[in-house]
Amino acid sequence: MTDVLFTVRGRLGRITLNRPRAINALNHGMLRRIADALTAWEHDERIRAVLIDGAGERGLCAGGDIRSIYDDVSSGGTTALDFWVDEYRLNARISHYPKPYVALMDGLVMGGGVGVSSHGSVRVVTERSLVAMPEVAIGLVPDVGGTYLLSRMPGRSGTHVALTTARISGADAIHHGLADHYVPSDRLGALAAALGSGDDRDPVDVVRSFAEPPPASALAAQASWIDHCYAARTVEEILDRLNDHGGPAAAAAKEIAKRSPTALKVTLRALRSAAELPSLEAVLDQEYRVSSACLHSHDLAEGIRAQVVDKDRNPRWSPATLAEVGDDLVASFFAPLGAGELGLAAAPAHGVTADGVTA
Repeated sequence: MTDVLFTVRGRLGRITLNRPRAINALNHGMLRRIADALTAWEHDERIRAVLIDGAGERGLCAGGDIRSIYDDVSSGGTTALDFWVDEYRLNARISHYPKPYVALMDGLVMGGGVGVSSHGSVRVVTERSLVAMPEVAIGLVPDVGGTYLLSRMPGRSGTHVALTTARISGADAIHHGLADHYVPSDRLGALAAALGSGDDRDPVDVVRSFAEPPPASALAAQASWIDHCYAARTVEEILDRLNDHGGPAAAAAKEIAKRSPTALKVTLRALRSAAELPSLEAVLDQEYRVSSACLHSHDLAEGIRAQVVDKDRNPRWSPATLAEVGDDLVASFFAPLGAGELGLAAAPAHGVTADGVTA
């Protein structure tokens, strides 16, 4: 079975992630083929818009294929770095794609799934959408431009989502800047057909014609305690405020306490740094440094083992407590990589080289 499908109907180029049993998790080959298709369609005058969706009923994409990352880490390899290089470059490419890039974010959209959708120009969610950046649960830190998106959500909501690994609804995603349009799931087929028809309207107008007002955001309704608690300086102080507040805040503290202490502290610093960085590319460069450090850390392999391999849900983090995670350890995740830097922020704008060829 082909793990990603490419079709052209009328003036629409369609990308369908086609690993439904794995909730369309991304592997390296898929990333490369998507990048190649985007290049071809960018220069094809017959194509006026691109659409990405996922096969099956469970979701657009559950993220990257973390089992392959575990195998790589366990063998002492570095193929995960090559995967991230191409993935992050694709994320930046999508954010600057010159034609409407329509992402159907139906069902589960996590991690790498956010990377291939929420950087697009036309982002569609449904009543079934559940959007999350759950990396700290496996000893990783939000990447694929996730810290860029999370750090720019209203108030401190992005910090809450990152540290708790909360899954937010389509309505939440729209309110917090991760999506644009709310379309009932039973209308997605008709929407895709309309985009591929001979309709002369702008593709964005076609999407708007299928959209309806989203429900109220449940996450936005909790902004008062979220903004207060997550404004604290450290993870320890955030937990103190959450527990003191009680109710849903205390429940959030309980979820945070399960996560990798190192990943929590590195994530908080990454989010606050990302908020000050000038572009998605600069944030992706930072995320690559952090992900590279995670690859050589204890907690990434242990987190994947506990969640995906042995599935005992009992990770043995090291260091085991927040108190043991010092500032020097956190800083080491942000250390420059020298010749190994991703270097997106220093590249020509929109991924185009000096000779005019798309990178």
